[in-house]
Amino acid sequence: MIKDPRLALAISIGLLPPIWAVVSGHLGITCGAVALICAGIFVTAGNKVELGLPMSLGFLLSDLMAVCAIWLMENLPFPGDGNTFITLAVLGFLAVLLCTRLEKVFFLPAVLSGWAVGLTVMGPLGFANLGSMPIQVGVAMLAGVWYAGWVVDVFSRMIGPKEG
Repeated sequence: MIKDPRLALAISIGLLPPIWAVVSGHLGITCGAVALICAGIFVTAGNKVELGLPMSLGFLLSDLMAVCAIWLMENLPFPGDGNTFITLAVLGFLAVLLCTRLEKVFFLPAVLSGWAVGLTVMGPLGFANLGSMPIQVGVAMLAGVWYAGWVVDVFSRMIGPKEG
């Protein structure tokens, strides 16, 4: 067993996420790095497995919100940046209302950060060219919570003591 928890964490992060990076490409997931962003959010929330489900549901909601936002921004009739402003304002407002009322179901930081990630990855493609990208993003988000987040934490504690 490794005595230094920082070394155990370093080994865990140095070994397991790169496996995802390689495997995700073979699974047809072209946005595998999304998992690392989502894992970072999981870790920042304290690696709490009880947050795994609300965080996962929050990320999946954010994926859907990104797809809806892309469609709305392309199809609303407002001039200039009006479509973008209206879409982001309304969806952001609704997301906060929903998540604060259903906080046991949806983890708000996952919804808001995942929405930004989804828009960053999928926005440049345009709605007509999304193809399987929303599914790829959703899978990567779940891999971030459960594999790159939770499994890395469990493995780290298996090979050394947990820091803190």
